[in-house]
Amino acid sequence: MAKTKTNTEDYLQMYRQMVRIRTFEDNANKLYLDAKMPGLTHMYSGEEAVAVGICEALKVTDKITSTHRGHGHCVAKGAAFKEMFCELLGKEEGYCRGKGGSMHIADQSNGNLGANAIVGGSMGIATGSAFTAKMLGTDDVTVCFFGDGATAQGLLYEVMNMAALWKLPVIYACENNGYSEYTRTEEIAAGSITARAEAFGIEAHQVDGQDVLAVNTLTQKLVARARKGEGPFFLELMTYRYHGHHVGDINREYYRTKDEEKDWKENRDPIIRFRGWLVSEGIASEDEIEAMNAEVRQDAEQAVDYALNAKYPDVSEVDMHVYSDIKHALA
Repeated sequence: MAKTKTNTEDYLQMYRQMVRIRTFEDNANKLYLDAKMPGLTHMYSGEEAVAVGICEALKVTDKITSTHRGHGHCVAKGAAFKEMFCELLGKEEGYCRGKGGSMHIADQSNGNLGANAIVGGSMGIATGSAFTAKMLGTDDVTVCFFGDGATAQGLLYEVMNMAALWKLPVIYACENNGYSEYTRTEEIAAGSITARAEAFGIEAHQVDGQDVLAVNTLTQKLVARARKGEGPFFLELMTYRYHGHHVGDINREYYRTKDEEKDWKENRDPIIRFRGWLVSEGIASEDEIEAMNAEVRQDAEQAVDYALNAKYPDVSEVDMHVYSDIKHALA
């Protein structure tokens, strides 16, 4: 694994954040299977190194936009378990007071402009955010997360054209997990994904999305350049989702094999790989890592218990945050 200019605590923080994402998703999946969570959700398990490698290169005021498979991005950008689980369960203490659910979590205090259930729906938001930063003269950078299937959306090419013309501080992060819903990427995406960005004169890189250090090392460099006005940039991060398209997609044999899933989980798991590196480099012992894992599990269990017993929003809020306050808008 590539070694970054990062201190020991930063390495441990990256590991902790990956474990937090995996643990969150394990608990979210159990809530669904136990019929305690309404609706469907899309698991991020397997892709942790992407969200963590990128978000650990950002500062709090840097922005991200997320997707329907966005729990990992939210946690990596600083979201707390309690508010996350409350949001999934529709409780008023959730990030969106329980009204956004799994696919619409936002946390402006941490620079998370929100997840979006519309495929490619946040591309314009991210580019607008980068345009705002440039107009205001800040050095904030925006990262736009999206899947390989979203590269079929025309909006991506419109905003990349604008971003390239105006040299906006935005990084387009394509999480290529091999599948667009139930179809292999190569069956729907002709040619090279990175070449699509390069056609607009945007510097593009393909990265091993299972290697958190490789992701973080490159992102640190690109973020620093974007702050100096050298953006935009494009990343294609090669990764894999362990679950199906959503939690109800349990019969995956018709579009991918169990042997394929086993290979990724046993030989390419980002957490296992990074854990092994931490131990081999003497950064943490197995006992220290196990203690960290246990602490995260306990935090998640407490947050789930809290969310299950938390209050739902009052019925009087049914149209709050849906319609604008005319008086406020005209003030």
